Amino acid sequence: PGSSSTGGPPVPPSEDGKTGKADSEAVGGGNGGRRGRSGRSMSRERAEGRAANERAEAEEAEESSELSGSDEDSTWISWFTSLRGNEFFCEVDDEYIQDDFNLTGLSSLVPYYDYALDMILDVEMPLEEQLNEDQQELVESAAEMLYGLIHARYVLTGRGLGAMAEKYANAQFGRCPRVMCQGQPVLPVGRSDMPRNYTVNVYCPCCQDIFHPKSSRAASIDGAYFGTTFPHLFLLNRPNLIPAAPPKTYVPRIYGFRIHQTSAYYRQHHSGGAEKLAAEKLAAATKDRLTAGKAANRAPPSKKAASPTAP
Repeated sequence: PGSSSTGGPPVPPSEDGKTGKADSEAVGGGNGGRRGRSGRSMSRERAEGRAANERAEAEEAEESSELSGSDEDSTWISWFTSLRGNEFFCEVDDEYIQDDFNLTGLSSLVPYYDYALDMILDVEMPLEEQLNEDQQELVESAAEMLYGLIHARYVLTGRGLGAMAEKYANAQFGRCPRVMCQGQPVLPVGRSDMPRNYTVNVYCPCCQDIFHPKSSRAASIDGAYFGTTFPHLFLLNRPNLIPAAPPKTYVPRIYGFRIHQTSAYYRQHHSGGAEKLAAEKLAAATKDRLTAGKAANRAPPSKKAASPTAP
């Protein structure tokens, strides 16, 4: 018993009385076990990949359903302000838009003005006036421009300032990138009230300077949609939001010592530094001369010597 049919050496029986076939399977189970483990890990990775794809597809389907639902239920204004990159805009009241007085002069700036206004107010277009795809794109672009120009006027009203105050409180316009301002919330501002001149910037109430928005999408918005007046009128109406402490200024130092204002460092880095110093010296000299002239005018007139009288 235990002899091999091939005439080779006998295979010793195992402890449980079975032949060495089981032992050989156990010995060979090392490679088989490794192959099994690698196969299980590959199958696990494939399962995880399928699950991730299914989750991504479910999220896309949910987003598309939300967008379709929002398109059906919401107005054009709420849809436009909810777009990614349009967080700077607030929702303008329909009553404000329907007042022709508030839209004075905009018809000459916006092409397809009537169609754009109807689109903003969700007015259904008659069948005989249906537009083709090219015309529809032009009207949509005109509607965005018209809404932006209306928005620039609306944010100067009481309701508009209130709506923008909520966004400012939540720092939805971003924060000042200047280190010394310590994360001061900013306000949108334009460098021109006419469209297609400059993109929107953000104004810091602390350092009173303007910067590019952090969001690249927001940085592409026309600055005329907010205007040059909004942030300053906003702060004047809410003086409690004006930073009380003056802005801190960075002081350059070399080995701990300040650089003198008259050095070449400031003349090269601050244009007009030498001219400013010369103007200050001239003003001081002029002031001294004026003071001396006033002192001379105030002095009492000198008494003239009495001429001798003839005998």
